[in-house]
Amino acid sequence: MAVVKLEAGKQYYATSSLVLGYALCSSLLAVINKIAITKFNYPGLLTALQYLTSATGVWILGQLGFLYHDPFILETAKKFLPAAIVFYLAIFTNTNLLRHANVDTFIVFRSLTPLLVAIADTTFRKQPCPSKFTFLSLVILLGGAVGYVIADSAFTLTAYSWALAYLITITSEMVYIKHMVTNLGLNTWGFVFYNNLLSLMMAPLFWVLTGEYADVFAVVRSDYGDWFDFGAFVAVSLSCVFGFLISFFGFATRKAISATAFTVTGVVNKFLTAAINVIIWDKHATPLGLACLLFTLVGGVFYQQSVTAEAKPSANNDPGGGDSGDVEKILGSSHKGLVL
Repeated sequence: MAVVKLEAGKQYYATSSLVLGYALCSSLLAVINKIAITKFNYPGLLTALQYLTSATGVWILGQLGFLYHDPFILETAKKFLPAAIVFYLAIFTNTNLLRHANVDTFIVFRSLTPLLVAIADTTFRKQPCPSKFTFLSLVILLGGAVGYVIADSAFTLTAYSWALAYLITITSEMVYIKHMVTNLGLNTWGFVFYNNLLSLMMAPLFWVLTGEYADVFAVVRSDYGDWFDFGAFVAVSLSCVFGFLISFFGFATRKAISATAFTVTGVVNKFLTAAINVIIWDKHATPLGLACLLFTLVGGVFYQQSVTAEAKPSANNDPGGGDSGDVEKILGSSHKGLVL
């Protein structure tokens, strides 16, 4: 039993490190992407550069022997392609939402996803239904989001259309990619490589569909000064670096915790995002809107408390000695409660 507890402890701290890494990257990337898209107003090209950095980075590090990723196999790529399409749409709508709305609006709509993911997880992946306390915390998230929308004086149809599209795609992405991570059998770097490479291949199609390619070519031909602005270069570079980091931490964390817990992790860490946004940016919500945003984030904290409370009894169920089943009980409960 002591060995089981030791292994469970190691697994707990390993998973905690992954969740912490994901939380930090996620909280900072929203602000970085907002700055990048403000200085470099080409969402399709920005996301393509992020995919290029991540896919090339994994390949180079693999060639140098610093990591191992699954080789590119056409049959595996075909199986993963639907997940890559959903992921691309989620990032594409995310970037356009940040282009047309402030960071607070993004956070609030991001906060709606745990409730939808919990329902989808239960419906499509046959996961256990959330407890009453857990479901109540998710409803609090929803209440805060509704209050924010009502208080939002900067409401525009374009921004909220992108917000709705983002909400649909990110919910689908959270559940479907969790399914792929569980069943496809690639290692973490393999998922990062396949996801970013396939997304990069899709980028030209969206450049044509949105007409962005014409804007890019026009700027390149007419004004090199704006195109090579140093501030834009730094912002885009930072977004690419953090895009690479969140690709790794995102897939590694998806493997370690449930889809709903992963989603709420991305919500709760937005406390830091909101704080940074208020400090450095003048484009944020009204005091009432910020209060609703805080209410939404508090719902995420209640979710953390609810799943942690549910996890404790399962870790101590067995009054006697242990066997291999204890490992699953302890590891399962530690995974379920790991939301920062």
